[in-house]
Formats: sequence, structure tokens, C-alpha cells
Amino acid sequence: MNTAAAAGTWRLGDLEVNRVGYGAMRLTGNGMRGNSDGTPIDRAAAVGLLHSAFEQGVDHIDTAAFYFSPLRSANELVNRALSAWSGDVVVATKVGPGREPSGEWLTMARPDQLRGQVEENLRQLGRDHLDVVNLRRNGPDTASVAEHFGALAELRRAGLIRHLGLSNVRPEHVTEALAIAPVVCVQNSYALDWRRADETGLVDLCRELGIAFVPFFAISGLRREASADQRHDARVRSVARAHGATPAQVRLAWTLHRGPHVLAIPGTRDPAHLAENIAAGALRLSAEELALLDTPAEDAAGS
Repeated sequence: MNTAAAAGTWRLGDLEVNRVGYGAMRLTGNGMRGNSDGTPIDRAAAVGLLHSAFEQGVDHIDTAAFYFSPLRSANELVNRALSAWSGDVVVATKVGPGREPSGEWLTMARPDQLRGQVEENLRQLGRDHLDVVNLRRNGPDTASVAEHFGALAELRRAGLIRHLGLSNVRPEHVTEALAIAPVVCVQNSYALDWRRADETGLVDLCRELGIAFVPFFAISGLRREASADQRHDARVRSVARAHGATPAQVRLAWTLHRGPHVLAIPGTRDPAHLAENIAAGALRLSAEELALLDTPAEDAAGS
């Protein structure tokens, strides 16, 4: 059985993790924008799924207090799973945006409100400190991250946070934040068909600085929150057939091939898909296959 260790490791500050992790958002039955993905998973099944991930070598989880639906909270499910698990698992969460208990999204939190968001994550996860907290930039109203990141740096000095990261940012935000405190990871939307982080130079900047780049929506194609099988073009399918793999596995493998600093946090509620996602870390693509995948879709279609 392939494990998450097959893709190698990376260090988030002093925390070494396998490059293939798990994103907890889909456990709630709601997407990031509140789009329903169906009936939430049974709590016992969710804990079992997370334990299965841990058994297969997953040792870091992405979550957030704002990942919840009327019936489920991602942090609550992660807390339950970790309380019955003896191994070490790094938990990364996010602050910045907020949601009312009704699910309605709020505007970006003020810097002085971030402590409350951090403490809410601590309560929900049942911890006395958070391993990694990503400041998620929420829209054009937060052009600068300095004031918000500075507030989180104070909480890091107070011992509530171990390491800091950024999410949904541009290269200049990374530079701005680094002048305040160390940054261990940057989490942005990035996929084979969604390469804005390449266009801005963010992926390469993170490599140069020794910062983990953590894509979300890595297997979703252009529709981002769509399920992984919505947009698989001929080049992905051909590479998948050559390896006896699924198109989703090829997309994940392509992402991991972007550099040893690139992590993966695919989420699923299906145990079979979980195993497939983890196995993608062992998939090795040739230079020719990577060149084919890097061909723009419209060029490949006309060849």
C-alpha cells in the first residue's frame, strides 16, 4: 500500500510533515462558498476516515473554524479524530474571514478581532496552541496584510500560535509579511488549469524562500470547487491510462512535481478516493508527460 510518505517530506518551521496531507472542508457537506456537497458524513464515519488517513501516513490537516454546515463542523470532527489518535498530526487552520452561526459570510475581520478567531479555533480543536495559522486575505479590501499579520505575530509571541502562514495572497504580501515574522507556508488556489500562482511568480518565490506552497482546489480544473471528474481533457486521460491511474491522481502528481516545497491537501469523504489521493504521491511522471501536461489545452486539442 502506498502511503503519504511516498512523496517525501517538507518542514513547516520545526514541524516535518509528509507532502500529501488532507483538507477537511468537504467533511462538513459545504464548500468554501457555502455550496452544498450533499448530506454531511456521519460523525463516526468521519472520524474513521480521518484515522484511515493517519494510518496511511497523512500527518497534516487543513481546516478552519469557518468550515461548517448546519450539521457539521470540520474542527469538531478533527478534534474527535485527534482525541482518539496517539500519533503526531500537524493541524493548520485559517483566520481572517468569518461566518455567522447561520452560515452568512462576514467581511474580513479587523486586526483586533483575530485573537477571538484564534481562540475559537483553539476551543473547537481542543488545543492550547495552534500548530499553523494562515492569514487568509479576503478580497481587495485587504490590499496590505501588514496590520493583520502583525496581530497574529503578537499571538505567536504569546504562545497561542506556533507558526504563521498566508492564504490567497500575492508575492508582495509574502514579502510584506516576512518583514514582520517568519512565514512557513502559502496557501493559494493552484491547479493544472489554474496557474495564476505561476503567472505571478508566487510558486517560484516560495521555493526560493524555503516556504511551503500549498495549493487548494488542485484537482478541480477551471471550475475550482467542482468535483475532480468535471474537467479532464485528453492529455490528462492519456497520461492516466499509461500509469493505470485516475485523472485526479495525475493532476495531484503534476502539482507535486512542481517542486519539493509543494504540498497537497486534497479533501474527500470517500475512503476509496482518500486512498487514491494518497497513492498519487507515489506517481512519477516523465519529462515527456510533464511537457504534454504543460501544453495549453487549446493547443493539445488542435494537435
